[in-house]
Amino acid sequence: MGLLDMAFDMLGDNHLPLMDSRTRLLQAALALIANNGQTGGLHGLVERFREEGVVDIIRSWIGAGPNMAVAPSQMEKILGEGQLKQIAEETGYTEHEAAEHLSIMLPDLIDQLTPAGQIPHGGVGNMSVLLDHFMGGYH
Repeated sequence: MGLLDMAFDMLGDNHLPLMDSRTRLLQAALALIANNGQTGGLHGLVERFREEGVVDIIRSWIGAGPNMAVAPSQMEKILGEGQLKQIAEETGYTEHEAAEHLSIMLPDLIDQLTPAGQIPHGGVGNMSVLLDHFMGGYH
């Protein structure tokens, strides 16, 4: 089972109408961590976690060992209302649903992209590289 399938399974309810929302959610999650993404890449997202006082959570996703959970309410604060509203509009989820799904999806995505326990020199790649990696022929 590929990461995309696992991400979809984590979100549950495998009905076809949600496929577009799930695909858009994965794209939004990748846009948060891509070098040319909305937050300044994974380094920028780490900084947002630091600003909210929860940097240990994202460090656990990057480092070796178990991933700490992030609550949807924490994700809402980290992303901020404007960015979360944009993601919700792009995916068709409510802002809370988007935060809830991202709080499940992001730890695993970031963990997969940092197998050496640190952010790769030069970041995790730009959006097109990440889309090819995670979605292959789906985009």
